[in-house]
Amino acid sequence: MLLHGIFPPITTPFYPDGSIYYKKLEHNLERYSKTPIAGIVVQGSTGEAIMLSDQEKRDVLKASREATAAHKVLIAGTGVESAIETLRLTEYAAEIGYDAVMVRTPHYYKMAMHPENMLAFYRTVADRSPLPIIIYNFPQATGYDIPAEVVIALADHGNIIAIKESSGNLEKVKTIIAGTRQVKRSVLTTETFEAFTGRMMVEATSPVAAGDMVSVGALAGTARPKPSSSEVQVIGAMKARKKEVGFQVMVGAAHQLNSSLELGAVGAILAFACAAPTACFEIYQAWKEKAHEIAMEKQNRIVLAAKRVVSELSIPGLKYAMDLNGYYGGPSRLPLLPLNGEQKAEVERLMAGIRN
Repeated sequence: MLLHGIFPPITTPFYPDGSIYYKKLEHNLERYSKTPIAGIVVQGSTGEAIMLSDQEKRDVLKASREATAAHKVLIAGTGVESAIETLRLTEYAAEIGYDAVMVRTPHYYKMAMHPENMLAFYRTVADRSPLPIIIYNFPQATGYDIPAEVVIALADHGNIIAIKESSGNLEKVKTIIAGTRQVKRSVLTTETFEAFTGRMMVEATSPVAAGDMVSVGALAGTARPKPSSSEVQVIGAMKARKKEVGFQVMVGAAHQLNSSLELGAVGAILAFACAAPTACFEIYQAWKEKAHEIAMEKQNRIVLAAKRVVSELSIPGLKYAMDLNGYYGGPSRLPLLPLNGEQKAEVERLMAGIRN
């Protein structure tokens, strides 16, 4: 599966009493679906997944699935501390139509998280998962930083297709990219080399014979699609092409986006994109078109806001920035507190020139 581009890890909207505000979730997803982002991540760190019950996670996954446009890649955050619970939530995401899952590193028993533990955890999940796996490393939140050599070893697994590397360590990004260059997979894309999602496959093939179906594994790069004598394949009502991809490295720091892309990252899952998806996409697009000066100009435009709003003011800061840009941010769940007046004024100044 192709994961190139920008993905906002959407927030979970709440009423003031802390219950989930589903109408605002739908509102945000409808707006995101009209932007040039590649897809959506549901129930990542920005979604306050750690604050939600198991049932709430499932309900948010289902509501998000129903509200997101079919041409956007849908990624579910399903990582919890045990392999068995991770698999249960992963299987649910597959049942309701997600395209891939993002699995964060287990971290509670930090002293026991040796390389062999991580290798066993991810390989067990990947072996049994019906969806392709994205490793999620976020040491600022978990206190555990998965070693680059463990990621490189896991990259050879056919069902582990990518990593979201949110440590902010560009040297580590460079090491992972260099160490996984041997991974080559053939995936299907649209005729214009955009992601061909599982939901697009279902819609394209639903009126035709089952013999024309393409497996989810083929879309993910874990299995090769049927050979074709022509470059363009017709799959139901869709035209598709093959594209070779490697182990796809994505990053999580908007203020380092251009630098990460220059090192070989293929895209990013950016909290800042929840408030400014188009501003983040413009950096990616300029880099893709080799317009290096424009990419740097657009990167510099968001650096201060991305660092302060996301890295320092955290989810309450991000949600207030969303409120300023026409999305619903709203309150977070305790123990996260809302911004004070001075902090709100600061976010307003930082976001003044960043509209979406």
